[in-house]
Amino acid sequence: MSHGAGLVRTTCSSGSALGPGAGAAQPSASPLEGLLDPSYPRTHAALLKVAQMVTLLIAFICVLRSASWTNYSAYSYFEVVTICDLIMILAFYLVHLFRFYRVLTCISWPLSELLHYLIGTLLLLIASIVAASKSYNQSGLVAGAIFGFMATFLCMASIWLSYKISCVTQSTDAAV
Repeated sequence: MSHGAGLVRTTCSSGSALGPGAGAAQPSASPLEGLLDPSYPRTHAALLKVAQMVTLLIAFICVLRSASWTNYSAYSYFEVVTICDLIMILAFYLVHLFRFYRVLTCISWPLSELLHYLIGTLLLLIASIVAASKSYNQSGLVAGAIFGFMATFLCMASIWLSYKISCVTQSTDAAV
């Protein structure tokens, strides 16, 4: 009896390395042709990434524009986490939009994105909790913390919808 645990990406782009329709009819096709994926912005994963970026940007602006901070280090940490998470989500959005995963095959993009979401979501949750506890009912800081929690929820939803973790038990059936 063998036990195995696996991670399966459930939302992956498909197609050949040269793009759909590239074959014997196009002998001069290069791997760089058709890098833009026009259908990606309409997918659920792309829309979720856009929603994450918008909520992170709103959270960052709310905390940035708050007139008086009560705890400088807590809100500096919140700003760093939100802007870094925003930049990384934008980077992965562009990787999928321009199909860079076809050109940069030395990077395991699904694993990179999974690790980013796991670490980024944990840091964002911690930053949102700290920001909420140190807000002292100042409206801009409370709004930033709320949008931070919303972005955390969206990141968790992205992990939940994009990956399926399976623990499979394989049995060796002997003749009964």
